[in-house]
Order: sequence, then structure tokens, then C-alpha cells
Amino acid sequence: MAKELTPREENYSQWYNDLVIKADLAENSAVRGCMVIKPYGYAIWEKIQSILDGMFKKTGHSNAYFPLFIPKSFFSKEAAHVEGFAKECAIVTHYRLKNDENGKGIVVDETAKLEEELIIRPTSETIIWNTYKNWIQSYRDLPILVNQWANVVRWEMRTRLFLRTAEFLWQEGHTAHATEAEALEETSKIINLYADFAENHMAMPVIKGRKTESERFAGALDTYAIEALMQDGKALQSGTSHFLGQNFARAFDVQFTSKEGNLEYVWATSWGVSTRLMGALIMAHSDDNGLVLPPRLAPLQVVIVPIYKSQEEFTRISQAALKIKAELEGGGLSVKYDDRDTHKPGWKFSEYEMKGVPVRIAIGPRDLDNNTVEVARRDTLEKKIVSRDMVNDIVIGLMEEIQQSIFRKALDLRRDNTYKVDDWDEFREIMDKKPGFVLAHWDGTAETELKIKEETKATIRCIPFDAEVEEGKCIYTGKPSEKRVLFAIAY
Repeated sequence: MAKELTPREENYSQWYNDLVIKADLAENSAVRGCMVIKPYGYAIWEKIQSILDGMFKKTGHSNAYFPLFIPKSFFSKEAAHVEGFAKECAIVTHYRLKNDENGKGIVVDETAKLEEELIIRPTSETIIWNTYKNWIQSYRDLPILVNQWANVVRWEMRTRLFLRTAEFLWQEGHTAHATEAEALEETSKIINLYADFAENHMAMPVIKGRKTESERFAGALDTYAIEALMQDGKALQSGTSHFLGQNFARAFDVQFTSKEGNLEYVWATSWGVSTRLMGALIMAHSDDNGLVLPPRLAPLQVVIVPIYKSQEEFTRISQAALKIKAELEGGGLSVKYDDRDTHKPGWKFSEYEMKGVPVRIAIGPRDLDNNTVEVARRDTLEKKIVSRDMVNDIVIGLMEEIQQSIFRKALDLRRDNTYKVDDWDEFREIMDKKPGFVLAHWDGTAETELKIKEETKATIRCIPFDAEVEEGKCIYTGKPSEKRVLFAIAY
């Protein structure tokens, strides 16, 4: 199966596409620009969703659901917001079909035009803030800490499975607060939560920072982001948290009576991650043999494969395998005993290697005689023979070892592909060859930011929170700069 993957060094983009298909994660659908997430891919997404959902609830957030359709007039109330999404909106104009009078099939009933067009949500700020107007009257109604798991539509012309599709799955948090300080605290809390999830569950190191004005979310006063480096040297924005100020509260007239009896506008945040995290998971860790999944997100953490020639051997091996399976499951692991007789062991090995199962256990007749099993780890492809009596402890220990090993490898990759650059020619050379993260000075103007993007395709991914004050000169204009920002070519 691995031979069917295009090598990363040969064509990274094709390798990614091959892997999504061969690992049975997703496929293109009959609807242009949309994907079918297959059961194994959706199982990974469910793990992501479950863990994040628990993290949100621990920080006091609750789930709700809002309509898929948004009246067009709602978008006109927040000018910057609608401008940011206008070119990506899918619009419902009619509400009925009919049989064509000339026998040419089903057509739109031209008499069934909506009085007001409906936008299929590209994001939900407008419909939610129209709703919050009915929920909020007093400071006693605040804060509102709501999250929504949903699908959204942004009309993309150039799509790639998980990374950029016309319809995708995500969560979007929308919170309302009595004070600016509370809203800013929420914005920071969530970006830190996303970074925690990325590093401790996805095993993917990220850089936290603030977006430049031109890269902010439409309608936000400030946007925080986490940026990760993929194996091809490109950056992937993996989560964002937005401080919306009072923009949406003013647009939808959401006011409350304060403790002092004053009528004030509410302060807002919004934040989200999407199925793009699936793409990040693939590109951050996987290799030319297939997926490499961190154990904490692997739907299947251990697979046991029997090797036998006779029914008698199969029966004896199955007894041992099922006992090991029960012990590992008792330790909290997800385990499969693959006793299918329709595929040979070698085919199964390749299948689970392609799917990124962290640990594989093989048991044959000789293992039964020696009271041993073969344990193989997916991240390094190392194999070793271990005593059956020690399997439980060894495999449970391997889960944490593999999780940390995958993170360290990704961290090493980022370190080896992060550069401090003060020379424009060197900057361009890095971006022309295998790119990476470049820390360089910028004069703070949108004009310079745009020129750098036009000449190199590199954008300012963020202004890192931990960037130290460092007097320097802009990489492009030579004008004064107080700190370095993070440049990269991004997905």
C-alpha cells in the first residue's frame, strides 16, 4: 500500500492527496468542492471534537445550535464583516422546484422567489448576535459562553481535502461580556486552550501570536492565532480567537443595564477550529509509509494480528490474543483483534501502517511456544520481541513514549526550519527554496506587508506573543522596527 503513495520529496502535494485517499480518510464528492469524510477519517475528527468539547465545558462553555440560513439583511449591519465574506457566500434565492413544462426534468419555480435571500452561513456572528439581543437585558444575563458544532459554507474555487473545501465542519464559540477586560481575557484563554490541545493532543508545536490588521478576522478588533509548521516548510493557521469589541453589539443593538444602572453595549469574542486540523495532523507527522497518528487522537491505538497456518494454531493464538486485548482495554486503550481470514498478515501490516495505528502486535506459533509477541511502533517502525507477561505494561508505556516522540520530531523540524533573517536577498532565497518560519523585522505598514507577499508569497503569520523588543530595520524598507514578526508561505 505504501508503494502507492507518491514520495514526499518528489511531490508533497500529491503525497498528501494520495494519503488522504489511501488511508481511507476522505474523498471528493459529486458536489464540486465538497468532500465525503469516510468513517475512519470521521473517527479521528470525533476524537478531536470530543477532547475539545470537554475542554470547552471545563472552562464554563455550553453548546447550542443556531440556524444554517442567515437573512441577507443581517450581513449589511456590520460593514467590515460582510466585506470579508461577500465573495465566499452561497445564497438561497428560491424555495421550490417544479417539473419543467417541456419535459426537461426538474427546474426552479420562478414564482417561488424568496422575499429576502438567505445566506448559507459562512460564520454565525450575525445570526447569533441578533439572537443575543433577546437574551441580554441586564448584567445578570452575562457572561454568555456559548459554543456551536456546525458546518459552514465558504465558496472556494480551488479546494483540497480537509484543508480548503466549500463546506467544512468546525466549532465556533461566541461569547458576550459586560466588560472589555473580560472579553480580552476570554480571547486569550481560548487561544491558550487551542495551543494546549495542539501540543498535548495533536503533538504539534505551535506559535501563538497576534494577527496584523490586514490578516484579522473580518469585523474583529484583534485576532490571535496559533501557527504550525508543516513538513514541507509551509505554515498552517490551526486556530483563531477574535476580540470583537462592541462592533456586533452596536450593529444589532445588544445593550444591557450595568450594576450602576447605565445602559451599555456588550463586549464580544468569537473563536474556532475546523476539520483543517485533520490536514494539520496529516502534514505535521505522516511519512512515506502512511499516516502517523499521536496515540491520544488515534481511533484505534493497538491492533493485534495473528499469524497461523492451521485452524489449530489460529484457535490457540486467538485465545492468547483475546486475553491481551482484554488486558489492554482494561488499561484504557482501544484495541482491535484482526482475525479476518480474507487478508494475509502482510497485507494487514501495510493497512494499519497506512492508517497510522500507533502499535501493532503480531502473534505466531513460535510466539506461543516462547510466551512472547512482536510489538511494532508506527512512528519509528521499530520492532521488538517482548514477553507476553509484560505486554500490558510495555504497550501502555509506549503510548506516552510515542506521543512525546512525535512531538519532539515536529519540534526539531520547526527548530531546523526557523531562521532569523536581516537580509532581503537571504529572505527571498529561503522562500524560493524550501521555505520555513522566518523571524524578521517589519516596519508595521500594510503597504510593506503587501509588497513582501507579492514578491515572495510570504505573509506575516503572526506577531508572536513572546517576541522580545529588539531594535532593528525592516527586512524590505530598512525603516525602524521594534520586534521581529513571523513570516511564512502558508496554506
